Amino acid sequence: MSRQGTAATATPAVADLDRSPGRPAGRELAVLVVVSGAIFLEGIDIGMLNVALPAIRADLGLSTATLSGIVSAYVLGYGGFMLLGGRAADLLGRRRMFLLWLGVFLVFSGLGGFADGGGVLLLARFVTGVAAAFLTPAGLSVLTTTFPEGPRRDRAVLVYSGIAAGGFSLGVVAGGLLSSVGWRWVFFAPVVLAAALLVVAVRVLPRDPARAAARSGFDLAGAVTVTGGMVLVVYGVVRLEHPRDGMLTTALVLAGGAALLATFVTVERRTAAPLVRLGILRSRPLVRANVGAGLLTASFFGFQFVVTLYLQELRGWSSLETGLAFLVLGADVVLAPLLTPVLVRRFGTARVVVGGFVVATVAYAVFLGVGADWPYAAMLPSFALVALAIGLTYGPLVSAATDGVASQEQGLAGGLVNTSFQLGAALGISGVTAVQVAALGSASSPEALLGSYQAALVVPAVAAAAGVVVAAAGVRAGRGRRRTS
Repeated sequence: MSRQGTAATATPAVADLDRSPGRPAGRELAVLVVVSGAIFLEGIDIGMLNVALPAIRADLGLSTATLSGIVSAYVLGYGGFMLLGGRAADLLGRRRMFLLWLGVFLVFSGLGGFADGGGVLLLARFVTGVAAAFLTPAGLSVLTTTFPEGPRRDRAVLVYSGIAAGGFSLGVVAGGLLSSVGWRWVFFAPVVLAAALLVVAVRVLPRDPARAAARSGFDLAGAVTVTGGMVLVVYGVVRLEHPRDGMLTTALVLAGGAALLATFVTVERRTAAPLVRLGILRSRPLVRANVGAGLLTASFFGFQFVVTLYLQELRGWSSLETGLAFLVLGADVVLAPLLTPVLVRRFGTARVVVGGFVVATVAYAVFLGVGADWPYAAMLPSFALVALAIGLTYGPLVSAATDGVASQEQGLAGGLVNTSFQLGAALGISGVTAVQVAALGSASSPEALLGSYQAALVVPAVAAAAGVVVAAAGVRAGRGRRRTS
């Protein structure tokens, strides 16, 4: 069914709901504030920790491997449990999952603030990542089922997506400020925000309807195989960041993950109540949106990672100076809800995504010529273009990944697209790390270091260019459907 047909069919029911005393417009706005606050919480949490890592190592005397593991533990929990989290929201209740895992996020973020060693931090970050894996798709599915499909939902998703991207950008700055006071505040600050969100969410989130699917039985075999497979795949991708640490082991981990995911597909084909309806993956727009989501975060996080190393290792900038340098990236908080909806209405989602990836490709290509003593004014055009590209692509990709999906599978669709974002980020960081390490070799001079960064910056540029190709396929598909009509 076309998107226009779906929206038209739903219009009378939506109008009735809007007139119902139980669904005032104010309640929709309150839901948007809560779920956007939750995704902002996750973004700022990641951004703050990344900047605080040097201070944590200095205070607790952690090894480089443990420090890297703190970041990887979160990625492992987030990426490994995201698909299960998305389906749990559909089967067990969106509101229930949102409130439960927001509480878990609060508790374990606080635990990280009290940590006195690497083991507690590893546990805290892993469980926080698992909590985010359940919280994110639950929040997104609450949003997409509260707002009717069409322009109103598109605008809500763009606001939500802009706040999500802005949370990470502002988190880098906030992390620099808080680290100067004490790194433990990087963990305590999210506790305060999570507590406030939890109080408001209890009051405003709509009650969960009865779930026939949940009563028919939970697909335990599917849950175990998909989660085990995703955990191994994400762990294998994280290991790619360190190409010298046993590539045979990494290959075996990835092969084990692939085997479990293949088993999952077999289980889903045979079970009467599958955890994931495999037919949803036959939707080409959904697949294109998920591939685009992975390429977007691979390019952005790879770029941000290399630039952070360039500024701090080669240029000697402090974490606070680095955070302030990235502040312009937060402009997508304004661009996404104000500019992007206008462009989507005028040109369509697919064309706007193409434009966003073109802008990103230009931004990363310009930075390929970075020098050892570039002034900030020379970097600013790339940073501004990246902010524009994120504003043009992030929200429309989320909309494309959830549009046309039945209400009872919105959590699954949200889990899929967020898994794509997470895997893309992990692959992007792994890719630039592998290229940078290979290009540097055993050299240690500033010239060799700069050359290795320039080589690594090719990865985000290529990923963004691939995004142009994928998004352009969506434009061509749309033209084909119109000619057929």
